[in-house]
Amino acid sequence: MGKREKRDILPGIKRNVFFLGLVSLFTDVSSEMIYPLVPIFLTAVLGTPVAIVGLIEGIAESTASLLKTFSGWLSDRYARRKPFVLGGYSLSALGKLLLSVAFVWPVVLAARFVDRLGKGIRTSTRDALIADETDVAHRGRAFGFHRAMDTAGAVIGPVIALFLMAALKEQYRLIFLLAFFPAALGVGLLFFFVKERMRVGSLQAGEVPRLELAGFDKSFKLLLLIIIVFGLGNSSDAFLILRAKDLGLSATLVVLAYVLYNIVYAAFAMPAGILSDRVGRKRLMVGGLLIFAMVYFAFALASKAIYVWPLFAIYGFYIAMTEGVGRALVADIVSSERRGTALGLYHTAVGLTTLAASLIAGLLWTYIGAFAPFIYGGAMSLIASLMFIAIMPEL
Repeated sequence: MGKREKRDILPGIKRNVFFLGLVSLFTDVSSEMIYPLVPIFLTAVLGTPVAIVGLIEGIAESTASLLKTFSGWLSDRYARRKPFVLGGYSLSALGKLLLSVAFVWPVVLAARFVDRLGKGIRTSTRDALIADETDVAHRGRAFGFHRAMDTAGAVIGPVIALFLMAALKEQYRLIFLLAFFPAALGVGLLFFFVKERMRVGSLQAGEVPRLELAGFDKSFKLLLLIIIVFGLGNSSDAFLILRAKDLGLSATLVVLAYVLYNIVYAAFAMPAGILSDRVGRKRLMVGGLLIFAMVYFAFALASKAIYVWPLFAIYGFYIAMTEGVGRALVADIVSSERRGTALGLYHTAVGLTTLAASLIAGLLWTYIGAFAPFIYGGAMSLIASLMFIAIMPEL
């Protein structure tokens, strides 16, 4: 048995990738125990205006998006990934702890800011570490495994939160405190079990990677352009939830439909990654964007609540086919010494366009109708898929 195989805990999944998957699993259990409860805690317990709730989430998510490029570049600059990943996960765990002592909304803002600050620092560097650890023939499998573990946490977390809400009679701060422990476990696993190896790149001695788009080749720039076009139509999943409610689903059933989406995503993320290793990333990305367009057009035309269930399930296939595969595609295109910066630019583009798309979707919903954001989003996805076919080279 060769040296490479000895480092594989699962076929094509090396030790570091496996433990990074576990870290994401426990961190997402923690995050999803909290995330659905924070808006309720703010409005029902602290009496915070809805506008402030939106401000808190906007600041938190914008911070994360903007930091992803800078942290990725720093990890290229110093040729180290783990310190940034560890620092990011540690900050997110601290944010959960801070929530447990929140008695006024500015403390919640601080907690969410610290949590998303951690996400902004860790995301690009963690993805770069996964790419560094994996050869190109198994890169889709590795990213698919990681997304599956992360999403499994997104399924488990809300279930635990629902149980704790019933058992603890809505003691929000105690639930927030309990959510700290899986996050802390994730940090411990990362510290003790993820070992970063020295990387050898093609930069000349003393040369520093620049934080600029000009240094990347045409393929990466084209990919970024396509992602921006698609992202401008890909609004927050909150609009899917609102549409499900608008079609007549109860709040409880909407949550269950969202859990169904996450189950499909978790189940098919790794198979989609493996398929991308075999048939190419481009085909999976195009297929995923076409599925997105179909789901959005169907949500625009849907007239009965029963349609929500198959549409949420099919939406899970879209995300499984694009989320990990897109990251693997970036890693394929860009050399290892600039990979952190590239993944940072990719994540920042996704995050900022989602914010813009959500603003557009809100205006379309308000001034035209509930169907309008989905016609717009489906059309943008169709355009992006055609751009993929027409201008993105096969790799």
